[in-house]
Amino acid sequence: MADKTINTLIVDDERLARDELRELLSEHSDIQVIAEAGNADEAMARIEDCQPDLIFLDIQMPGKSGFELLAQLGPGPLVIFVTAYDEYAVRAFETSAIDYLLKPVEPARLAKALKRARIDYHSRSFSEAPLAAEDKVFLKDGERCWYLPLSDIGLMESVGNYTQIRLSDGKPLIRRSLNQLESRLPPALFFRASRQHIVNLAHVERVDTAVNGNLELVLRDGRAVELSRRQSQLFRESQSL
Repeated sequence: MADKTINTLIVDDERLARDELRELLSEHSDIQVIAEAGNADEAMARIEDCQPDLIFLDIQMPGKSGFELLAQLGPGPLVIFVTAYDEYAVRAFETSAIDYLLKPVEPARLAKALKRARIDYHSRSFSEAPLAAEDKVFLKDGERCWYLPLSDIGLMESVGNYTQIRLSDGKPLIRRSLNQLESRLPPALFFRASRQHIVNLAHVERVDTAVNGNLELVLRDGRAVELSRRQSQLFRESQSL
């Protein structure tokens, strides 16, 4: 069976860079470039119209940076950063980007990044039994193990392609991405706050408003998780009477 097409958006302020990347991507039959954008505002409009699965995103652009655009997106498309500067690598991976490519992009390096993107993309549709709040889950981190109700988990935080589970007595790190876990969670209980966080709504003590106007969920343990602009709106719509 043929690979499912991955609809892709290229965001870069340099037309030549977009053309070169498009040419490289044409060698991969399952990657379909459906749109391009030259800045963050244009990219946001393309994202809302086209709903891409994957975004190749430049960092330094006129106006908003690639990081600022990503902060507005919330969960959704996979992201591969493409930039001429290597000093942003650590910050890029902290945003749970799939990969970080340096210009000029080498075909072999691009192929490696696309392999990672395919794994994450196809894992989203991988059939696994959904979990209920009362179901017990097994967690292991090093020599320590937990066997507890799913509802005891207050927060899940993305760490690259791993997920850190925040518990009252530990922070196990598991070999599953946040996107992989989200599809199994009961949506009435767990809310995708941002690209990096899934929050158990039963553990939310209060909701505050951040300085930038976004909502902030404050958990029982005092930890605060800021929602992206899009997820703030979704929270208001889904949780209001």
